[in-house]
Amino acid sequence: MKNYIIRRLIQMIPVLLGILFILFFILEQAPGTPVSNMMNPKMTPEQKAELAQKLGLDTPWNERFVNWIGEALRGNLGYSINHKKPVTQVIGDYAGATMLLALVSLTISIIIGIPAGVISATKQYSIADNMLTVISFIGISIPSFFFGLLLLKFFAVDIQLFPLFGLRDPLLMSTNPFDKIKDMAWHLVLPSIVLGLNSTASFMRYTRSSMLEVIKQDYIRTARAKGLKEKTVIYRHAFRNAVIPIITLLGFWIPGLFSGAVVTESIFALPGLGKISVEATLTRNYPLILGINSMLAVLTLIGALVADLLYAVADPRIRFD
Repeated sequence: MKNYIIRRLIQMIPVLLGILFILFFILEQAPGTPVSNMMNPKMTPEQKAELAQKLGLDTPWNERFVNWIGEALRGNLGYSINHKKPVTQVIGDYAGATMLLALVSLTISIIIGIPAGVISATKQYSIADNMLTVISFIGISIPSFFFGLLLLKFFAVDIQLFPLFGLRDPLLMSTNPFDKIKDMAWHLVLPSIVLGLNSTASFMRYTRSSMLEVIKQDYIRTARAKGLKEKTVIYRHAFRNAVIPIITLLGFWIPGLFSGAVVTESIFALPGLGKISVEATLTRNYPLILGINSMLAVLTLIGALVADLLYAVADPRIRFD
């Protein structure tokens, strides 16, 4: 196992470099430059060239990519012009809200989606199966921005049950940590439902499909013929073998939640990476865009590695050494 992890980590290096190269190239080909919004229309060509030189944009893009990689290895992802601070510090300031939102959404998706998929598979073509299938199709099909606006309209505006935006109540004067946690949790209810809706539906569909394939196998019929309880057959024998596709989905869904938070955080005005990603794109804050996407690339590669390792936990027949 140790040798396998080392090999995978080594293999990640060229893959990550390729991803970063593509990101850098796409940003370079995008219209405009990071200094487009900073330039005064009355600036002379000499002043524009001086501004570009100060920001290091007067060299070819391939040289800037090599220099950026060298600085990134030292922990320096550049300087965010809009925030007036290093990119690593900006990401550190805003990553907490996104990680909390993603963790809560993923937890909701797993707790609801996987059991619902198992129920749907074990009660195939029943009323419960049909209802869960319809709900899952709605969850996959409905756009996040539309669903988020609906929730805001009914639960935050009409009946005013949940806060309209933000992560904390600015009028909360209590110094009790429990009150602060409760207030934050109340603010996260609607965003977590919106962000977790699609993943819940996906977990439900994947679980149902995988379980239907497994429960038709001969060893499941043998287990039932031996007189084992139905719960034992389903959850100890069938589900453990059906969990492999779910682990694959889980490994790639973790970074997907971070990227999906762009829409959710914009709707609910949450101070997270999704919100500043939109702002960075609109203002051509390329260092921040590169920094955030680099983090997502690393999370994707780590998620794939974790999924591979969990295969061996779910199925003892899988060995890496």
